[in-house]
Amino acid sequence: MYNVMIVDDEQEIRQGIRLKVDWEALGLRIAGEASNGKEALELLEQEPCDIVITDMNMPVMDGLSFLEACRRLDPGICLIVVTGYEDFQYAHAAVRHQARHYLLKPVARDELTDALVKVKTELDKEVEDARRAKDMEWQLSRYYKELRDGFLLQLARGGAEEPGGRLERAKRFGLEAWNEGAVWFVSAGLLERSEGEESRPARQFRLPFELLCRELAERREDAVLIFRDEHYPGLIHAIVRGDKGQAHAYMDELRGAVRSHLGFEPTIGIGEAVTGFAQWREGYSTALLSWHLSEGSGRQTDRPTEEPAFLPEEKVQLLHRVLKNGELETFGRLVLEALMEAQQYSRTMLVKTIFRLHLAIESFAEQAGAPFDGKDSLWLRPDVALQLRTPELATDHLRKLAGSVVDRLGERGEDAEISVIEASRAYIDENYMYELNLTSLAEKFNYNPSYFSELFKAKTGKTFIGYVSDVRMGHAAKLLTETSLGLWDISELTGFSNPSYFSSRFKRMYGLSPSEYRQRPSEKNDSELPKK
Repeated sequence: MYNVMIVDDEQEIRQGIRLKVDWEALGLRIAGEASNGKEALELLEQEPCDIVITDMNMPVMDGLSFLEACRRLDPGICLIVVTGYEDFQYAHAAVRHQARHYLLKPVARDELTDALVKVKTELDKEVEDARRAKDMEWQLSRYYKELRDGFLLQLARGGAEEPGGRLERAKRFGLEAWNEGAVWFVSAGLLERSEGEESRPARQFRLPFELLCRELAERREDAVLIFRDEHYPGLIHAIVRGDKGQAHAYMDELRGAVRSHLGFEPTIGIGEAVTGFAQWREGYSTALLSWHLSEGSGRQTDRPTEEPAFLPEEKVQLLHRVLKNGELETFGRLVLEALMEAQQYSRTMLVKTIFRLHLAIESFAEQAGAPFDGKDSLWLRPDVALQLRTPELATDHLRKLAGSVVDRLGERGEDAEISVIEASRAYIDENYMYELNLTSLAEKFNYNPSYFSELFKAKTGKTFIGYVSDVRMGHAAKLLTETSLGLWDISELTGFSNPSYFSSRFKRMYGLSPSEYRQRPSEKNDSELPKK
């Protein structure tokens, strides 16, 4: 809806213009009227308008002076001149000040409507062009890429967000189409150089490897997405849209480029095809499993498409409930049943199920605030899983790991509480853009909400709401200084319900409105601390 102002010294003319147009149908609104240029300028300073319909022969401030003042006040304003004088001076002034139309009184209904339709069409195009320019700047910004990679990782891990919210956020990153059609997850890492060549640790080439993966993905435009997972620092993960041939084409190109430019042999694992964001966790897990099974041999592995699901999500949730209740005997029985079933299918299936069960224990430990140390992670040591040759050996190993988590949770001492709060803070830091509330977070870590609230404040020095607000404001300040996004976008991306609330909270914290903060020199923004 665009705002329109009518300027004419005759009230009957202004009323006639009002009645000749179906303003609402055109997407326009009469925001004000004025009887001369001076009065109109005062109104425009109070409430800017998109379109001004003005006479030229008026008292106090004539049309010529008014057109010039309008251009100084707002160079983008759309001017339509309606006058009773077919005067060259007026027409020349209208052209000089870029008036969109020059109409003679008495103006016909159709003539005025046609002029307004054309002006609105031009405004729509300008708004769309501006939006596209802003979106392009936003998409090219470093912060956008960080947010998008974080969102991809959340989708791959199975994120806690509701499906509707996932889709809305996917639209913000232009990823909604990825929710439809099959995708393939690919996990890739580096092996050490061949024997006889100069030894160079592969970890020293992680950054060049990542840049190479991203460059190859960008060449394929919208067919490949890249993200990292801090849990697996030596790996880069790709999501490939289309058929399996496209996934293999990307993998072959990556393998050749890594050999040529870095002198290393990449280890690559590809998961099974999945469709829809809800299934991305399964696709990511199968890619990781394939990579671990190939690690050490340098060969590419695929998960055979005829294999059955080796550990359904329902079974994982059941194992989580059992561990939450501390029922280790039941846990051991369920694990042994799953491993026995897997062994009957194949040795490979047994190994994959061991990996998935360990992942289930790790995810439970993280949710409960008692994550494993690196030395306990099967993901970092796939050789351990390969040594667990029988279901009984694997069950004993996994039951001990689960028991250590249950024991830590049962202690609930000072160290355990610190771990829970650290896990809570990490969860907030990662999910600040979503709806967060104390009750659900307390339940996630198996605490009474009231006690959890007091514990959180005691350990962090801030209330739950205060901590969440500080995290969100920090990201909002970064968006204000690094992008040209508007308040609507920034409030949405940082978890605030609406721009007005965001603006008031921001000014209360920083002592400046968002627009004032954005206009400050960057060095001051960098050193600006929230007001207490």
